[in-house]
Amino acid sequence: MKKNIFVIGLDDFNLGMISSVKNAEGYNFIGLLDIHALIDSGLYRLSDMLELAEQQLREFKGTIDAIVGYTDFPVSTMVPILCEKFNVPGPSLESVLKCEHKYWSRLEQKKAIPEHIPAFTEFDPFDDQALDRISLEYPFWIKPIKSTASQLGFRINSRKDFKRAVAVIREKIGLFKPFDYLLDMVKLPPEVVRVKSSHCVAEQIISGHQCTLEGYVHNKEVLTYGIIDSIREPNRTTFARYQYPSRLPRKVQEEMSRISERVIKQVDLDHSAFNLEFFWNEKKDKIWFLEINTRIPQSHSDLFVKVDGVSNHQIMLDVALNRDPAFPRRQGRFRVAGKFFLREYQDKLITGIPTREDLEDLSNRIPGTLVDVQGKVGMKLSDIPEQDSYSYASAFIYLGADSQKDLLEKFRKCREMIRFQYQDLTIPTVSPKKIQEQAPETEPRVAIQVLTSPMELPVQEDTPMAGGVQDMTRP
Repeated sequence: MKKNIFVIGLDDFNLGMISSVKNAEGYNFIGLLDIHALIDSGLYRLSDMLELAEQQLREFKGTIDAIVGYTDFPVSTMVPILCEKFNVPGPSLESVLKCEHKYWSRLEQKKAIPEHIPAFTEFDPFDDQALDRISLEYPFWIKPIKSTASQLGFRINSRKDFKRAVAVIREKIGLFKPFDYLLDMVKLPPEVVRVKSSHCVAEQIISGHQCTLEGYVHNKEVLTYGIIDSIREPNRTTFARYQYPSRLPRKVQEEMSRISERVIKQVDLDHSAFNLEFFWNEKKDKIWFLEINTRIPQSHSDLFVKVDGVSNHQIMLDVALNRDPAFPRRQGRFRVAGKFFLREYQDKLITGIPTREDLEDLSNRIPGTLVDVQGKVGMKLSDIPEQDSYSYASAFIYLGADSQKDLLEKFRKCREMIRFQYQDLTIPTVSPKKIQEQAPETEPRVAIQVLTSPMELPVQEDTPMAGGVQDMTRP
């Protein structure tokens, strides 16, 4: 009898990944809630979404064998609530909140790995004297205690920077007010009780080669199954690509695994996949811990397929079904894989996309290429969900190769072959509705965008130390 697995916000891209896991023929994958309602609206109506999810689950006539999710807030916090309500394996809400609440998480990390975290403090951005209460030296980073995709994170070099950043935060931080709904469900420690979604955390800058460690915890046993390098553009703020396997020294990777185990046990996370972000400062041989997420990163899924032969969705499913995962190693088609970000640095209107013929030609010339488009004809780049504050990623390209040199060469070929068409928003434009009317009826399901200006591809060995916390913005 097939296992019924409910996937919160299931989309076509991830359905393809999840359907290729081992024993997939024995699973019935059921989408729970619409992905666009969860993300595209830009509003997190958490209580409403939970109510709708519960209604859908209660109306289901078969067994409920697992409830999973692979995206950030609010999905990451809905999983433990629904798992508990429907009596299927999953992490506790309290353990997840210890990871998602950035200040609470730092307090827990300080207990377990004090030597690997920066100096930090919380503050109220609505307090006009807040800066005077922050004892950190410039430069430092500020960010809300809860956000997604590094929204509202800023590097602070001066009092003027702080004033500008706080003005933006005050205007937009209300987006994460639903996080308080979750905090009211658990007993908070005294030092966290008053630090709600309207608060921020300030942290001393950490720097180095950035990477993400992926692992899982099953019946209290913590294991690592892969480390992915996060390689930045020369501007040191924007990601150029994710690359797997990591090229960091083995001793550094092993130490990161040991640090991960200490953190996971400290927050009492169980029955969950996770990913932890680190910096390694090569000059000082210092490992810094950035943050923890209680899910698989879907951004890495195809990288594991290309190198190991199976997606990290395999881990998510096995743990959710209370099975000890057995993840293969190096059984894929390629020795190295990368996810490349295709970006513009000014807001523009998308007026044209690649044709099916373009994509077919690309597939024939560069086998194994997978493209995930974020924008559509008639959209402004700024309308694409979950963008950072200083660039726009309109598409992702997933590539595999036998070496890093070949990987970069394949990406160069992709950029030369296909490009988006844009209308500059600084001059008069036709309306988005008109643009959509002019678009081909058979719009490609996937496409590739090429930057309109030359961009150097950073090679990891030569990548300068990347200062600061993941994807932050200078005000």
